[in-house]
Amino acid sequence: MKERVPALIAFFLLAVLVITAWWAADYAQRAIPIDPEIKITHEPDAWTGKFVMVSSDRTGHAINRLSGDSMVHFPDDDSYDAVNPILIGVHPERPRVVSTSDTATMKEHGNLVILRGNAHIHRFPTAENSALDVRSEELTVLPEEDIIKTDKLADVKQGNSKMKGQGMIYNNKTQQLNVFANTDVTISPQDMDKATKNKEGSQQ
Repeated sequence: MKERVPALIAFFLLAVLVITAWWAADYAQRAIPIDPEIKITHEPDAWTGKFVMVSSDRTGHAINRLSGDSMVHFPDDDSYDAVNPILIGVHPERPRVVSTSDTATMKEHGNLVILRGNAHIHRFPTAENSALDVRSEELTVLPEEDIIKTDKLADVKQGNSKMKGQGMIYNNKTQQLNVFANTDVTISPQDMDKATKNKEGSQQ
């Protein structure tokens, strides 16, 4: 029995040490305030009044100019919301395009612009083509690719011709327009003759 006493005392002291350490750790955890985990919400962290932003390509040439009445930044997705935006595409050697709407959301460092509310684009006329107008409740602009598209109902007018369809895509680089699910198409004889002459000239 005497031989077991030292072992029992050592076991008792070890148990007391473990319990004391556990209590001290628990007390310290409860006594020291810990900042709650930060939850990132879709709340603005920066804003401005009237603004003008100019973006350029890799060679330094200006390709887009964006202005508006106000703009706010959201840190959760690094997006910007603008009021009464005016987006002007000024790609060298391409037709100028002006896009407007009630509001706009910019994402992907400005490589994606979503125009909402009375969205309208106007491509100025060229030597080969009449002016182009597209109206929709929502239009998506890809500035670097110089593409404008939507999956909403779109009203398209080029010259004296009119088209209406559910969805469209316009490539300003190739000046090619595709309107999907056409519901109403009116092509004037003048535009048809001009398109035929342009096609014949390109084939020659």
